Amino acid sequence: MEIRNYMFQQPRFGVLVLVCSFFGFYLLYAFQVGVFETTPTPPVFHHELETSELSRSSRYENATVFPFMKAMRSANNKSDPCGGKYIYVHNLASRFNDDMVTECERINKLYDMCKFVTNGGFGPIMNNTTQGVFSDNECWYDTEQFSVSLIFHNRMKHYECLTSDSSIAAAIFVPFYAGFDASRYSLGYNISTRDAASLDLVNWLKNRDEWKIMNGKDHFLVGGRPTWDHRRSTDKETDRGNKFLLLPAVKNMSTLFVESNPWSSNEFAIPYPTYFHPSKDSHVFDWQDRVMKKERIWLFCFAGAPRPNDPASIRSLLIDQCKNSSFCNLLRCGVEDIKCRTPSNVLEMFQSSVFCLQPPGDSYTRRSAFDSILAGCIPVFFHPDSFYTQYTWFVPKNNFRYSVFVPEDDIRKNVSIEQRLRKIDAEKIKMMRDEVINLIPKLMYANPSSKLETLKDAFDISVQAVIDKVTHMRQGMIDGLMNEP
Repeated sequence: MEIRNYMFQQPRFGVLVLVCSFFGFYLLYAFQVGVFETTPTPPVFHHELETSELSRSSRYENATVFPFMKAMRSANNKSDPCGGKYIYVHNLASRFNDDMVTECERINKLYDMCKFVTNGGFGPIMNNTTQGVFSDNECWYDTEQFSVSLIFHNRMKHYECLTSDSSIAAAIFVPFYAGFDASRYSLGYNISTRDAASLDLVNWLKNRDEWKIMNGKDHFLVGGRPTWDHRRSTDKETDRGNKFLLLPAVKNMSTLFVESNPWSSNEFAIPYPTYFHPSKDSHVFDWQDRVMKKERIWLFCFAGAPRPNDPASIRSLLIDQCKNSSFCNLLRCGVEDIKCRTPSNVLEMFQSSVFCLQPPGDSYTRRSAFDSILAGCIPVFFHPDSFYTQYTWFVPKNNFRYSVFVPEDDIRKNVSIEQRLRKIDAEKIKMMRDEVINLIPKLMYANPSSKLETLKDAFDISVQAVIDKVTHMRQGMIDGLMNEP
């Protein structure tokens, strides 16, 4: 007690106690209100916040000023029936299309194409004079299998959503008759002549403002022949075809051919043209009803010629099986055999058969597959690339809903086609035929002189598929920019 009293009686000690007490109370208050942190937070400077916000704002502004944004916004205009569907067509020099038609005698050196380029590529009208094979209306034309580029262009001229303003176009069409160009120079021409039109077209396109917007990725083109006619891999004079599809710029476009390269991301197969080009829905419905009711007296049939110079071909084996079966109808074709080049003969056989054999032709695909479907005959395929990997825009993903598949190796092992087909029960056959007949509208090219009201044909489906592809690509560009860190 004496010591404590002594300490407080000393003036200096008292001041020290007061100072320490005040500092202690301050520290206690500071920790309670969070003045001090156990882990220091770096300072945030105002100019860094401004930079971050400006970057995000800049990306948004760039996204909204893409040259194709006007076209993207048009799809949201509910008052415009063409919103999101506009097509801009390049006005090419006539040497890329019309001149080839005018000089039709040069298109094919093996036969005269001039009659086939009439009626917008449909060819001459055929009359129903052969035992009622065709329906009683002017829907039937003698159409050449490689004329689809001309048919497509003629249909495009009647497309209801054409525009002269490329800024609102959902896609851009290039009306180059690539198939005619390849065909007219297929024999006896050097490679510079074969490639000339392709190179000139690409140079012209690359200088167009429309091309520069997406480097051609919003462009599409329709070719009338198989892809292999445009894929010459070397510059040897002995190699056939041109190199159109191997040009870097062309690889940016969507290219539509009657047979595509299944491993290409920008090539798509569209149907070969058949003889049926209706101008009314009723014409289609009448034909579907007709082939549905047809009596089919043959289990299966085959129309075609052997390929003696192709050791991989199974055609000779199929011909032998068909000749040796009382359930098969054979129409054996040859260069001079006019029967196979007469549409009524082929369609009559297909209409009277349950199944139609469709092996690879000169390439994997063949026009006959589409003729058989038109006749309500269930196709039998032997190679996936003959149909399944090709026409994915137009047919169900489940290929066995409308067709039968027999591997080529089974034929080489002498597996009986007749026995395999006879195992398919009647109910399954009816379901498959119904599916085949339902496919008819999707695999035909309607007459542009009138408009189908409820049905979509091969042209409609192709154009919409291209538009969807371009729209998806454009949206991906916008999303990619907006999601950048």
